[in-house]
Amino acid sequence: MRIDVDGGEFNDYATGSIIDGGSFAEPADTALKAMRAFVWRFPYAELFGDLSIDYTDRIPDTAGLFPSGIVEVRRRSDVLGNVTVENQYNFALYTVMSKAPGDDAGATLNAEWVQAFQEWVQDESVMGQAPTFGDEPRKERITAQNGAIYSADPEGVAVYAIQISVSFERHYEKGW
Repeated sequence: MRIDVDGGEFNDYATGSIIDGGSFAEPADTALKAMRAFVWRFPYAELFGDLSIDYTDRIPDTAGLFPSGIVEVRRRSDVLGNVTVENQYNFALYTVMSKAPGDDAGATLNAEWVQAFQEWVQDESVMGQAPTFGDEPRKERITAQNGAIYSADPEGVAVYAIQISVSFERHYEKGW
């Protein structure tokens, strides 16, 4: 994506006037939508039943994707004033699964699912099958890590959390 720093394009955003009933600038396809679609491609995503945004019930076989925004990791300029920004999107995937106290088989199955998801994300990223968010698709990297049980209750419900990070670059050209 080429972004013109001197007032040209506005990052592929469609704008509407708030005065005439429009809305704030809204991207044609957001990172959140792309990440949600990507997570749904996981071969065992049917576990979710539904994949909510910023919410999940404590009902087994549900999940929620929680975005935590963008982090600017590094910014560089060249002699012409063009800027390259290294960014990172962060998400948390919370999955709710059955896990009765003392049920080692169920706990093992849940842990294997978490591990399989993390490995799948790595495979998709390495093979170039993951969504891209910046201007250099070959430099992009999506990771799913630190998958662990977040909470469990005596009623047999466990919540697992997986951190998902997307590293990417965007280039801004000075429009002389």
